[in-house]
Amino acid sequence: MKRAVIALACVLFAGPALAQSLGEKTGVNSALGVAPATADFVKEVAISDMFEIESSKLAEQKGNAQEKSFAQQMVTDHTKTSTELKGLVGDKKVDATLPTALDSSHQSKLDKLKSATGKDFSSNYNSYQVSAHEDAVSLFERYAKGGDNSALKDWAGKTLPALKHHLDMAKELGKAPSVGQSK
Repeated sequence: MKRAVIALACVLFAGPALAQSLGEKTGVNSALGVAPATADFVKEVAISDMFEIESSKLAEQKGNAQEKSFAQQMVTDHTKTSTELKGLVGDKKVDATLPTALDSSHQSKLDKLKSATGKDFSSNYNSYQVSAHEDAVSLFERYAKGGDNSALKDWAGKTLPALKHHLDMAKELGKAPSVGQSK
């Protein structure tokens, strides 16, 4: 009985510490509006940037004119944010480890894009861009509001407007231009 009580107490006290990592992985933090742990934020941002750059390089080759233009912007902007993040971590302003490769989820999306052509490529790329930028906006908003590293929190807040703009642009991919209507 004593062991069960001790085990339960350990789980209850460890729960909040584990919740952020698990919560970010499962989407619970996003649903609850909870800021990610700094290490989780850095990892998610780095992987997101890698995916944006690699998938957009494919779109520069395989996409239609609209996708190619969007992809060039994504490569430029996400290379910039990736460099800035590496700088924050490298300057020891942020205590976190940068991943060096995509996680399995992003890698499988990239593999799918590599083998897709034409409308299949466009459909997948466009939908990945919308969901990736929705996730990024949520991640950056939550960290900018409640993150625990001031340098990273400031950077997240400064980066957020560009990500929101990317999301708006991604939502326009694949839509026919509206003739005679101003946006």
